[in-house]
Amino acid sequence: MIHSSYYQPSIIPVYGDLDKSEIDRCQDITGAITLDRTKIEEIGRDGIVDWRTGIPAVSLTMRQLEYGSIDFWRKLSNKGDSVATILFTDFKTSLFDIAAYKTDDNATFLGTVWYKGMRISGFGLNIGDPEALAERTFTLVGEDEINLLNNNKYLICKRYTAAGGLNETFTVNDPVPVADPDYSGQYLLRVVRTRAGTSSELTHGTEWSYDGVDTLTINGLSIAGDVIRIWYSGSSYIGGGDYFIENDADLAAIEADSCSIYLADSNYLYRLQSAAIDVTLDRYDIKEIGNNEVVARGVRDITARVTLGRILETYTIEEIIRGKAGLNYGKLDIKKLSDNISLIVKFYDNADKTTFKMGYKITDLAPVGLDAGIPLNDYISRGVTLEGEVGFITTDEGSL
Repeated sequence: MIHSSYYQPSIIPVYGDLDKSEIDRCQDITGAITLDRTKIEEIGRDGIVDWRTGIPAVSLTMRQLEYGSIDFWRKLSNKGDSVATILFTDFKTSLFDIAAYKTDDNATFLGTVWYKGMRISGFGLNIGDPEALAERTFTLVGEDEINLLNNNKYLICKRYTAAGGLNETFTVNDPVPVADPDYSGQYLLRVVRTRAGTSSELTHGTEWSYDGVDTLTINGLSIAGDVIRIWYSGSSYIGGGDYFIENDADLAAIEADSCSIYLADSNYLYRLQSAAIDVTLDRYDIKEIGNNEVVARGVRDITARVTLGRILETYTIEEIIRGKAGLNYGKLDIKKLSDNISLIVKFYDNADKTTFKMGYKITDLAPVGLDAGIPLNDYISRGVTLEGEVGFITTDEGSL
């Protein structure tokens, strides 16, 4: 059996000159696969003629503790380590793999489950109550779940830098690729070239070839500095390497008391009991006749929803979204609420809030709902829901 302690997940950006990274502080991963099989019948026959096999739909939901690192967000958006700010729009065309390396209770490595070509369709940030740990949530979509087993059990990713020239070759070893059992004569699972910051997946047979031993050839003219990244399966892992490195350098988690939340930029929110951000990307990933893969990725619309819950003591939030904060204004009419409000969530390393770790900002929010809870023998609660579409995640406090 495989215990969750030995199910070790990683993210591998497809585009950009980016390395594989462990998914740290992950709390659960749930997969749902729809195989898109339709039975074909006909008049005059009792029974099934055949089955139509469509393109599967794979969905992963993931929950992760907020720990003040932007690394995972960079991988999701295919951005490099020097990037300090990730825009919500950066997720429109990004592409990545999720791979989990699996070992049983007897310390026997069993294989790798490979979710190939995933995209993000939604994410969230949730602080459930004043004593809770902050959490991130993600919804990822794709078309492939591939289990690499037996002689093909390790997913290997390698990087090469081109010297430049015609039909340049690269030696692929440590370990050597194992043949793909589904396709005779094929060894490499994917080849991606990044040139001048632009990445593209190369086509087997025309843009690259492999000799079946240890030599990859990039057909045509390579330019010095081109980065070639390859994926393949092996019977062992990279010599001296580790497919999952435990992260003890970052925080284990961030508690609610190490968070500051502001509305309309500078208005600190007191008495908050819960705060949640939910971002949905209305994906438009294009397929085509004659192909069983997604050929282009996009997003029609982005919806960012903010929900704030508190014990009712003052009407500070209502005053802020009315544009009358601090004015002791005598009337709050819901028909006159503002529609260009910003929300800022800052995370620090502890409750003293001396060291900023990272933050989230959503702008141009409009209130879309207000609610009140009036229970018997208890305090009255008040909730506010705002909605927008523009936001970012950053390690640069000055940009918030």
